[in-house]
Amino acid sequence: MKAGDTKRLANREPKMDVQLLNYYEAIERASADMLTAARAGNWDEVVKLEGACVLLISQLKNAAQELPREACGADPQLFDAARAKSRIMQRILVNDAEIRHLAEPWLQDLEDTLTGRRKTLH
Repeated sequence: MKAGDTKRLANREPKMDVQLLNYYEAIERASADMLTAARAGNWDEVVKLEGACVLLISQLKNAAQELPREACGADPQLFDAARAKSRIMQRILVNDAEIRHLAEPWLQDLEDTLTGRRKTLH
């Protein structure tokens, strides 16, 4: 689902569900930005964006808790939104896995520096 699809769903779904979908999309954008920063080796930006993700996830959890119980049922109108959320979460997880892979050498260098081990050039 593309970001513009949220507006299309707004006419068919409860307002709160569209709000939740907006949070998922914002988290996905932050995740993609984190991946871009990680690929560029800009770890300060990755950390900054990670903080933004944590805040967005917290807001998402709070908004989800405010959902009426009946909105959490098996309402067929919510099926498209559930599928969209699933696709977004899959993309976020793929981004996260690649960020972790890119961060491994950086984290090892940091650990080596903190423990006093130095890199040797041979």
